[in-house]
Amino acid sequence: MTVPIDHIDNWIFDLDNTLYPPSAKLFDLIDARMGAFIMRLLDVDAVEARRVQKQYFHDHGTTMAGLMRHHGVEPETFLVDVHDIALDRLSIDARLRSGLERLPGRRLIFTNADADYAARVLAARGIADLFDGICDIRVTRYTPKPDPAAYAAMIDHLGIDPAKSLFVEDMARNLTPAKALGMTTVWLDNGSESGHRDHRPGHVDFHVSDIADWLDNLPLPWGIS
Repeated sequence: MTVPIDHIDNWIFDLDNTLYPPSAKLFDLIDARMGAFIMRLLDVDAVEARRVQKQYFHDHGTTMAGLMRHHGVEPETFLVDVHDIALDRLSIDARLRSGLERLPGRRLIFTNADADYAARVLAARGIADLFDGICDIRVTRYTPKPDPAAYAAMIDHLGIDPAKSLFVEDMARNLTPAKALGMTTVWLDNGSESGHRDHRPGHVDFHVSDIADWLDNLPLPWGIS
């Protein structure tokens, strides 16, 4: 069955490991900074810090959410620290840019990161000027995907109609709330860590492995070429 997309006027994208490939290993740098942060905070070794980091990520949606809940961590301190990384692993992707340019309607970002970091990533990929809005972790009051409250905040902040919106994510579990709201969903199954976790095929309209390929091959009933 072909899923219709000619009604879509909001194209919403996750950021990390979605608008750049996991092979860039940018998250390795963020992971290292998270680990160091937890080691300092809890006075534990690297092994225990890694365990805590991943446990909170799986249980709470982000490591930060777990640290806030269990240790009272101030979110801005954490965000500034862990996103203080070089982005020289990223490069401009002309093919991705071309595919995004062809989309009718608004292009938007919905990320568990902060908008400052998101803007840096988009600039490094050469696509910052193509996006019309960002819903970040601050907008959601530090409530991460897949918490339904984050999606409610996103809808309000970006001013979208879920029924006319499409959401692209590398984390399958983050598509479930979007589908429940009536969004068209795209799982970018590209090898992200735990990307398959809680994958529910019935909540995925498009299952793709390469975002540029998918954009290149989208049917364009709007008469755009």
